[in-house]
Amino acid sequence: MLDCEFEFTQSETFGLTDVGKQRSVNQDQFLIAELSKSMLVSTSSLPEIGTGRFFGGIQGQVLLVADGMGGHAAGEKASSLVMQHLIGRLLNSVHWFFQSDTGSEEEFIDGLKNLLRDAHGRILAESREDHSTAGMGTTLTMAYIHWPTMYVVHAGDSRCYLIRDSVARQLTTDHTLARQMVEAGGMKPEDEAKSRWSNVLWNVIGGSSQRELLAEVHRVDLRENDSVLLCSDGLYRYLDKDQLAALAQKTPNASMLCKQLVDLANDAGGEDNITVVVSHPTPKHRAPPIIEPVAADPACVETLPNIHPDQQGS
Repeated sequence: MLDCEFEFTQSETFGLTDVGKQRSVNQDQFLIAELSKSMLVSTSSLPEIGTGRFFGGIQGQVLLVADGMGGHAAGEKASSLVMQHLIGRLLNSVHWFFQSDTGSEEEFIDGLKNLLRDAHGRILAESREDHSTAGMGTTLTMAYIHWPTMYVVHAGDSRCYLIRDSVARQLTTDHTLARQMVEAGGMKPEDEAKSRWSNVLWNVIGGSSQRELLAEVHRVDLRENDSVLLCSDGLYRYLDKDQLAALAQKTPNASMLCKQLVDLANDAGGEDNITVVVSHPTPKHRAPPIIEPVAADPACVETLPNIHPDQQGS
């Protein structure tokens, strides 16, 4: 049974998460969002300008996948908290996602890393307050797309793939002991997937306070007809990159592709929660902003998330 599905723009971006066949709780989370500048006009002397919220053009797209760990309650809480934390940071630190236009790339990348470090601190703080969730953690893979550039920031073993010309390339590194052993020459690459160390993570959001978080960042120059795929290990343990590329080529519609991938993972065993997000980025972000006034509704304020004080942007 599907836990959640969300279509962002028809056939362009879609996300799907499923509990799988052997788990009773889904500890995976995903998020798809478009970022835009806005202005709330309360009053004006100009008759041409009405009151309400004005939205500019879309500035970028954010894709997120998180896979919780630490037991049913703790893992689900960790992945949920990190999503809520990042939403708060995105809402209250507007400057960072426009930095790629106006600031240095080094500062922008530092901002991405700080997002993960802040989330890491939030999960550790929560686990200290609630001893029943001690050691809880979550993977986090985030892609920020500002055409024609994509930044990927990552910790854990969820993955981000770039699919181009029918070839899928894994952009992120699995932060597992098995991958470390392969890179050190102590394990053959073909033995990695079935190794008992393939599920042992050395770098996650939260987890142990004894380790400093490593925020892995990648920059990619996108081309038209590229596809971006984020997923949890519940998907890629059954489907390798060649299969992902072949299926993406065969099924260009993002929503259909996500559903097909989840079904295949379940048919192959569905031992873990399965989450996948597919995006077909387009040059639409190059278009100049279009100001769209929306009437102010005081009730809308009540729907905003309750942001924790430590989530306020600088």
